[in-house]
Amino acid sequence: MSLTTDQTVSITTKHPGGNATGIAFGELPAQKPEILYEVKAQRGDELRCKGWKQETILRMLENNMELSEHVENLVVYGGIGKAARNWESYYAIVDSLKNLADDQTLVVQSGMPVAVFDTHELAPRVVMATTNFVRPDWKTFYDLQDKNLTIFAQYTASPWEYIGTQGVIQGTFETLRSVADIHLDGSWVGKILFCAGMGGMGGNQPRAMTMLGGVAICADVDERIINNRIKVGYADVLADSIPHAIELAQEAAAAKKPLGIAVVANATELFEYALEHDVRPDVVTEMTPAHDPLAYVPIGYTVLEAEEFRKKDRDAYFEISRTAMVRQLTAMNRFFDNGVPTFEYGNQIRRECQLHGFEDALKIPGFVSAYLRPLFLEGRGPFRWTCTSGDPKDLARLDDLVLELFPDDEIATRWITLARKHIPIEGLPARVCYLGFGQRKKFGLAVNELIQRGEVKGTVAFSRDNLDSGSIINPTFESENMPDGSDLISDWPYLNGLLNASGMCDLIAIQANYAMGDSVHTGVTMIADGTDTAAYRLKACLTVDSGIGVVRHAQSGYARAKEVANTVGPAEGVTIPLWWTPTATFGPEQP
Repeated sequence: MSLTTDQTVSITTKHPGGNATGIAFGELPAQKPEILYEVKAQRGDELRCKGWKQETILRMLENNMELSEHVENLVVYGGIGKAARNWESYYAIVDSLKNLADDQTLVVQSGMPVAVFDTHELAPRVVMATTNFVRPDWKTFYDLQDKNLTIFAQYTASPWEYIGTQGVIQGTFETLRSVADIHLDGSWVGKILFCAGMGGMGGNQPRAMTMLGGVAICADVDERIINNRIKVGYADVLADSIPHAIELAQEAAAAKKPLGIAVVANATELFEYALEHDVRPDVVTEMTPAHDPLAYVPIGYTVLEAEEFRKKDRDAYFEISRTAMVRQLTAMNRFFDNGVPTFEYGNQIRRECQLHGFEDALKIPGFVSAYLRPLFLEGRGPFRWTCTSGDPKDLARLDDLVLELFPDDEIATRWITLARKHIPIEGLPARVCYLGFGQRKKFGLAVNELIQRGEVKGTVAFSRDNLDSGSIINPTFESENMPDGSDLISDWPYLNGLLNASGMCDLIAIQANYAMGDSVHTGVTMIADGTDTAAYRLKACLTVDSGIGVVRHAQSGYARAKEVANTVGPAEGVTIPLWWTPTATFGPEQP
């Protein structure tokens, strides 16, 4: 069903604390929340809000819902990552954005709008905090969620910055490219990747692999998800069975033809079958939803059986799920021991197995410290832009702009050339590109000029994954193995959030996915609308957001980050303390 807004009524929402309290957020749609099963982002030049900043943020929220995996539950991706607390909150957020003035700020607490403050025109239009609580563990989280007090932020779900599967595909591409450079003589051609998980994040793996010229077998327990990935173009073929998938992979690798193969199977089934039958892939990883034991489907259960089990006995499901994760990680460790490059791709399976008492939980490396961090040292990371006009021509013009502005940047030009050929549009036209410190500001200001001149039809929202250079702390993921031992220091994402607010961003979110491994991170949105005021704001916020990432890694002791801080920093208006000069010695020195 689709939402219509012909009639409005007042909505009563449940206020934290348990009392039913009417919250004065204006008139809301009359339809009962439970009958809303489809939301599409507004396209075109119709302005429903009091300003284009607010309209852009509303379209980003709607785009989240258009791309969501379980729209009826407001779940965007990752099993439980939600865009709003409940449907009453969603409607209230929409209404608040429509009525928000250019000098006001909407406050959102874990997916529920709680206040609108009179601020000023250069303040963020939305500030939010999500999933922040003390003494964290999964039981506490679900108890708080059951009491309607919080939601799970994920990374880009709650701050309304999700752009579909392509949001992480360059991260996978650059990670696998680094893997090839280190382990495979620089090429994936004729090589086979074993992976798993084909949801909103993991579904990018087969396409990233084929873009590198290699072959992937990706397992998932849900055939519905696999079929959708094939339909939109992220995988090529569905194998009949694990043996069939291996046969297809070996034939394609022998012919040096890229191929993305999906198979309906549990990750553990794929890995154990290969070990038992002496099938040796070239690399092993996976992106199952192991960050959440309730979202993970244990071996031996179908999707429907798992759904019924978790409803019936949550505590028992936790136990069986973590036991199954240990079995899967044990298989991955065996590949590693056999000399197959094997790594965790950020889904926290090592952390969950560690919490379950598995002594070898941290045997395999995490992908950031092993392969991706060199990009972070330059302030690079998954920078994104979304064209809210909905016109693919706007996206094509911005692709051209990257090539015009950075013709000598191999990372950016290689990616844009491949992405515009291989990556399908999902929802509003959007792109991810690993632009770095200084580049993001240059690009953002140029985009604002294109809008001003009418070469781009609508506003453009800049965001980035929370897995960025300076926006997160997670000691078993992004901040693992920092050279100065600062893996646990959570000052950096808070500084990122404070700087972004000071830099006049349009939306700032401070989030904590504690259950994912004691993680704190920020989400941010910055908007180009063609005005001089937007240029003023973009100049500041697009500098501080990636600049603090360079600062963070320079202070940790990375020589490359210090070099960037000392060379690019002054030109970008960043003053570097004396101890960071090339001749100074302070703390550990790393490449």
